[in-house]
Amino acid sequence: MKASSLFDVSDLVTVVTGGASGIGLAYAEAMADNGASVTIFDLDQRRLDAEAKRIGAQRVLVDVTDRNALHRAFDETVQKHRRLDVVFANAGIGGGPGFLALDGTRNVGRAFEALDPDYWDRIFKLDVEALFSTLQAAAKHMKTGKGGRIIVTTSISAVKTETVVGAPYVAAKAAAAHLVRQAALELAEYDILVNAIAPGPFVTNISGGRLQDKEVQAALAKHCPLKRLGHTDDIQGLALFLASPASKYMTGASLTVDGGTTLGSLE
Repeated sequence: MKASSLFDVSDLVTVVTGGASGIGLAYAEAMADNGASVTIFDLDQRRLDAEAKRIGAQRVLVDVTDRNALHRAFDETVQKHRRLDVVFANAGIGGGPGFLALDGTRNVGRAFEALDPDYWDRIFKLDVEALFSTLQAAAKHMKTGKGGRIIVTTSISAVKTETVVGAPYVAAKAAAAHLVRQAALELAEYDILVNAIAPGPFVTNISGGRLQDKEVQAALAKHCPLKRLGHTDDIQGLALFLASPASKYMTGASLTVDGGTTLGSLE
């Protein structure tokens, strides 16, 4: 089979949540550049307008934590395009610093007993509850069509303990990763494939832009065999793979993109 057919995503009706920046924008770019019909869901009006115009995508201003608004956004998108082929469930929030600072000293404010319950609730509301709502909305429409693809952004934090990432984030991403497997099992009968992309540290604006800091990048890169953090173009090929016929016999999988970070540190 020719690569042009194997990775063909042309005309696929695609929704990307949290698609106006970072990894979500990379997904949207990859799909739009290869002929898909892309709609970006995001809460940032300015970035949403600018990026949708730049890549030729459609846009919907929506807070994914508002379950009713999110379902309406999906309903309206499907009403307009008559189907739903691919959903990148990407919207999420970072965990911020963990119980150790980058220099290895204890971060007293992030000690387990010091964590603010509101911090826990905020992360679970976006990284787990909003994901559940997205899966529900996508499944509802894909089951009435010819199936589809749901690609969830999880994290390497779903399968490993962390020192410099907040505990609620680790727990939330573990929940998200297992939710992917559960959804994949149930939805397989309807030819809906559900897979996860698990990034390591990427240079985006997540966690208030913490990973834009050169000192933070340098400290984290020491623990990556490739000696650098990821950039959003590093994840686009995998996004195309999971949205295209190339992955037609995969569901319930989690594919790691972390420059080897989970292999262990060379330091």
